Amino acid sequence: MSVFASLVERLADLLQPLCGASAAAAAIVLFTALVRLLVHPLSRAAARGQKARTELQPRIAELRRKHAGNPDRLQRAVLELHAAEKVSPLSGCLPSLFQLPAFFLLYHVFSSSEIGGRANGLLSHQLLAAPLGGRWADALGDGGALGGAGLVYVALFAVVAAVATFSYRLTKRTTAARPVLPTGDADAVPGVGAITKVMPFMSFFTLVTVAVVPLAAALYVVTSTTWSAVERAVLYR
Repeated sequence: MSVFASLVERLADLLQPLCGASAAAAAIVLFTALVRLLVHPLSRAAARGQKARTELQPRIAELRRKHAGNPDRLQRAVLELHAAEKVSPLSGCLPSLFQLPAFFLLYHVFSSSEIGGRANGLLSHQLLAAPLGGRWADALGDGGALGGAGLVYVALFAVVAAVATFSYRLTKRTTAARPVLPTGDADAVPGVGAITKVMPFMSFFTLVTVAVVPLAAALYVVTSTTWSAVERAVLYR
């Protein structure tokens, strides 16, 4: 965590002339963008994987007709087909999974009063009137939702709600145009049916995350979610 904290501090110093007191917040946004650039090849691979799965649909439909009376054999046949074509039904989850370490680093750094045996200087940084180590509950207790810190969270919630609505519509449209499996086949690949149903609503869960994590981690989540929405609009068009 000491190395990571030093990285954020150095980025904040570089951004100080442009962003002033909010330099550390800007550094977190920049750090998030760098992480998303590193993960972008996985996102492109996930998009290619979804297109490949769409192309397999006629063959999966044939397997469904062939093994209509044997669900276990159907499941094995579909899994074998995906393996033979080197297509993973769950490849779309990889970009999110590879971002988790960066999120947890931010969470722990801005939840710790000490780092490397020294006082955590990052906790003194703010985004406007909101401390980067504070949470929504702290803002409510210090001026309420319309106080200085509260308004920062209101703005973040508004951004998340707009992005979530856009992502929901995009995901519904993409799922309808390129279903992962034909109707009735969702159980042929374990977990895919549940993921397909929940996926359009995933962005709305970000509202809960933003409310309970330190503001620094919330900035990471909001920036990453916005990036994902734009990325999906481009890659899945």
